[in-house]
Parts: sequence; structure tokens; C-alpha cells
Amino acid sequence: MTDIAHPSDEQGDGATDLAIQEPRLWRDERWTARVIKNEDDDGWAVSMTRHGEAEPALVGPWTMGRDKKNPKPLDAPAFHTLVKTASEVLRRHEQQLHAQLNKHVSIGAGSERIRVALQIVPDEDNPHALLTAQDEFGTQLGEARVAPTFKLSAASAEAWIENGYAARPR
Repeated sequence: MTDIAHPSDEQGDGATDLAIQEPRLWRDERWTARVIKNEDDDGWAVSMTRHGEAEPALVGPWTMGRDKKNPKPLDAPAFHTLVKTASEVLRRHEQQLHAQLNKHVSIGAGSERIRVALQIVPDEDNPHALLTAQDEFGTQLGEARVAPTFKLSAASAEAWIENGYAARPR
């Protein structure tokens, strides 16, 4: 078995612009699929890496060929399915990260409804969060910089509102 060069190992600015369609390596303008030996057993795996990323977005088992020793070759339908699956994995990861970094609660009723939102800024040097309040028309009523560990709840939002949107909510 010969090693197949990883796209990031190739030289030149246009290396990822070249489409490759080999039995164990497929590449288009955005993705690279590589069939690799599964280190855990005698099988094979496939990794999907988006260009510019250091780590694969998806690594999963790959089908054995008819000889039960070598992997089944990549083909266009398999590659397109892998691209779709890897894209979905990345999309779900982005949604999960967004949900972790952005929270909101609504306080009050009817025309008195206030939406309080917390946006965590995971800066390596200066992590913080922004607490904002808006009325039902989107007019900003208050903003405060808080610790990234601030716990947004209906009670903490009400206390901040009652305190006149002070910069240090409890």
C-alpha cells in the first residue's frame, strides 16, 4: 500500500483547486475524502476534511471491497453523500456552539414584554459577555458587560431590569 499525499502536504497556492478522483482520495473545491486504514481493527475508514481545516469534520467506517482485504473505491455518489454528511456535522456543531454562547429570556407580558439576551464572547485574552434588553419593537433599553459565567434566568433578568439596567447585574 502506498501513502497518498494529503492536500495540505502539496505545494503551490492552487493545490486545493485541482479535482482528484482516485480510488482512495477524492477532492473537489471544498472537501477532501481519504480512505485510510482503521488503526483499531482490520477495516478501513474514510475521513472528510474541509479545505483549510486542520482536523477532519467526519471520520467513519468504510466498506470493504469484494476481496475483503482492500477498501471499496470511492465514487461520485459516495463522495457526494460524504460531503452532505460532513456538512451536516459541521452545521450541527455550529448550531450547538451558537446555542451555548447565546441565550435569552422574555420578561413581562403584552406590551410590557422585554427580551433580555446574553451573548458570550469567548475571547482568549478577555472573555466576557454582553447582556442586552430590548422592548418588543427591538429598541435597546439597556446593555451591560458581564462575566462570561453570568447565569441568565428570568430572576436574574428581572433583577437587572429592576436595578435600572445597572452595569453589574447579580
